[in-house]
Amino acid sequence: MRRRPVNSSSVRSVGWSDGTLELEYVNGYIYQYLDVPQTTYAALLAAPSIGTYVNKHIKPYYEFREI
Repeated sequence: MRRRPVNSSSVRSVGWSDGTLELEYVNGYIYQYLDVPQTTYAALLAAPSIGTYVNKHIKPYYEFREI
């Protein structure tokens, strides 16, 4: 999946395809969050703090896997 770099102290890059949100963290780990709507991905990119958005709106609600 193609990811785009983001300005965040915790997330290096993000990508979305067919409901899968992929986050590369600054520590090098990559996680995929499943069944994420495109509107949530757009809100993530528009958020003032990507790390805060991930912690409040992604992690508690979507299943994930490390790749």
